[in-house]
Amino acid sequence: MSMDSPDLIRLEAFGTVALVAATDRARLRDAAAAVTSVVEEFDLACSRFRPDSELSMVNDRAGEVVGVGPVLLEAVGAALRAARLTGGDVDPTVGGALIALGYDRSFESLSGGVVARSGSEPLAAVPGWRTVQLDPEAGTIRVAPGVSLDLGATAKALAADHAAAAALEAAGCGVLVSFGGDMAVAGPAPDEGWRVRVTDDHRAGVEAPGQWITLWEGGLATSSTFVRRWEADAGVAHHLVDPSTGGSADSVWRTASVCAASCLDANIASTAAIIRGFGAVDWLDGLGLPSRLVSVDGTACHVAGWPSSGDDLPSSGLEPSAGPGISIERAAT
Repeated sequence: MSMDSPDLIRLEAFGTVALVAATDRARLRDAAAAVTSVVEEFDLACSRFRPDSELSMVNDRAGEVVGVGPVLLEAVGAALRAARLTGGDVDPTVGGALIALGYDRSFESLSGGVVARSGSEPLAAVPGWRTVQLDPEAGTIRVAPGVSLDLGATAKALAADHAAAAALEAAGCGVLVSFGGDMAVAGPAPDEGWRVRVTDDHRAGVEAPGQWITLWEGGLATSSTFVRRWEADAGVAHHLVDPSTGGSADSVWRTASVCAASCLDANIASTAAIIRGFGAVDWLDGLGLPSRLVSVDGTACHVAGWPSSGDDLPSSGLEPSAGPGISIERAAT
């Protein structure tokens, strides 16, 4: 996703590009400083690639009850909530599956070569979110022996929501925060709203095939099988794991973009949409979540009030016969 605004700051966060925008240009640096602080907190708590992170400590001590701080407690709680809401389609116990696929280091280190799987065992269903024990009152987490957590499907989006709230408090004006295309809005929007370009890859420029939309509040998230891909010994792999198989999801969708009341909820829905395939259309429509699903053949399906007008891609013809008719301007309410 790209933004049509000169008043923004670009940062590096979570191995991707972060954007911070504010309605008051004079307060933009205050907003960016607040975002940077949130990024540092979440990275130290939730990174699977930092040996000193709390998540690494929990994974290294699988089978033990481990005391952790409030950020990881909330992040794991959000991941378990995602699993409950999606019937296990978004599951934090995919860490071992990602490692088996070769995603055992940061994506920057991973790309550029063929990665052999770390084990000879065939891929299988992940252990499942019910193997995780979370005790918020005691401040502890326990994962079953042999289980490895990965919070990639939820922690970055949760961090975007926190960062937007922190930036609003620091700057005292409307803000937008984007981590790799996962966006959260807080405070009053500009008079014309936040104009955003939705594409397959958040790194693409405004000339890439896609669609301009306007955000006023809430969150927008995009999940894609085209962005974090690498060559494994068994073929091309990507980071969106189907928990039922332990392998990269073989989806009819290459990209799913969803608007919701928060970036976290948008990202839960967009990730689940990739896993659910065709079934995502009626599911998202029933939830009233405006969504744009792009099929592997490059056609777009517009669901629950996401407009088809202005889209560079042809329609897939899979739109539900009836929806709630929410306009994109009110998509995140």
